[in-house]
Amino acid sequence: MNLAEKVRLAGVVGAGGGGFPTHVKLGASADTVIANGAECEPLLHKDAAVMEHEADAVVRGITLAMEAVRAKTGVVAIKAKNKHAVDAMTAACRGTPVKVHLLGDYYPAGDEYDLVYNVTGRLIPPAGIPLQVGAVVMNVETLANVAAAADGRAVTHKTITVAGAVKEPVTLRVPVGTTWKDAIDAAGGLATEDPVLCIGGLMMGETTDDLETPIIKTTTGAVVLPRDHHVIQRKLLSPDRQNKIGKSACDQCRYCTEYCPRFLLGYAVEPHRVMRSLGFTATGTAYWDQFAVLCCACGLCTLFACPEELFPKEACDRAKAEMKRAGFKWSGPAPRAPHGLREGRRVPIKTLMRRLQIEGYDNPAPFLNLEKEPRRVAVPLKQGAGSANEPVVKPGDRVKAGEGLGKIPPNSPGAIVHAPVTGRVVAVTDRVIIERES
Repeated sequence: MNLAEKVRLAGVVGAGGGGFPTHVKLGASADTVIANGAECEPLLHKDAAVMEHEADAVVRGITLAMEAVRAKTGVVAIKAKNKHAVDAMTAACRGTPVKVHLLGDYYPAGDEYDLVYNVTGRLIPPAGIPLQVGAVVMNVETLANVAAAADGRAVTHKTITVAGAVKEPVTLRVPVGTTWKDAIDAAGGLATEDPVLCIGGLMMGETTDDLETPIIKTTTGAVVLPRDHHVIQRKLLSPDRQNKIGKSACDQCRYCTEYCPRFLLGYAVEPHRVMRSLGFTATGTAYWDQFAVLCCACGLCTLFACPEELFPKEACDRAKAEMKRAGFKWSGPAPRAPHGLREGRRVPIKTLMRRLQIEGYDNPAPFLNLEKEPRRVAVPLKQGAGSANEPVVKPGDRVKAGEGLGKIPPNSPGAIVHAPVTGRVVAVTDRVIIERES
């Protein structure tokens, strides 16, 4: 059995948030494998913890991936500020074809387009993927999971950071399906009476107040903030309200575009033009500007660049969704070279944190093995890109940790989900609920 098949059976997906089935990438051919350890979201530290504590597994995953795609070059991209992780990875790379590539502490260094250019000097084609320039990019935790899959171990646990308004910020390794309530309890409990979670981070994450939301394979962490925090108040505005504010207040200053990391790489991404299109509604027909198509949704325009605190990222999100439904395909120009001021316009993480008003939450989140695992887990049947699992278990079934809970329909992308604990199935809906054996 080859590596791609072992990885498929283990249910490995992109652990950095994207959730693309990893076995598909391992079936490709490339000259470079890049381990993405940039980890740009403020307050989240799970990738640094993985590299510090699982360095050997990450490097083994890279070398296995290099062999699978026939690559000669392997690179671990990591921010120089994460000294302990840098030291661990540097030691683990000795005697291997893998090298460490240091990054600055700016946002968003982890965007694939930006990362591939920094490591290889190659610009991915517009709307393209790294493979088109000979690169395969995977999150560092994904690569540790690849190494585990090679040994026959499925993805059953996830490393996450719990930060923000909690009593003891921590980085944890928990069973997939653990609720955020249980994870927050492991962080000493809440430090606010009215919490809202930004799952995946403040910049690109999902906002919810449902503490029963389960942790899945793609989860990187959560930042907890009080509901009255300024950033949360902005995020909770309805899309209709965001549109109306943008339509009435945008003065076309271009700051959203001038700070856009994709624009600075030379791509035709111009959020100010998308904001301009909010005003073209007199006909009653939705109009969205194509300069949103290549947006990476990093959120820098909305949460940092705009002096009027408007919502260009959200306008781009809706424009992309509308154009996808309309079957629009990008046919514009490819970048020739990055913008001449690209280096000078990078946004330091500390500067971004000041703008987000979260400096008071900038505390260490040390790695902690969760000693008491949750009594019950809820494992969603869809945890990444592609198709949902068709369940192969029913209420009353006893399952063992690592046992498959579903199957992917034939000829469909997706990744198998597995029982993270040994116990009994108590319900099957869009998720499988398992109660642990005592």
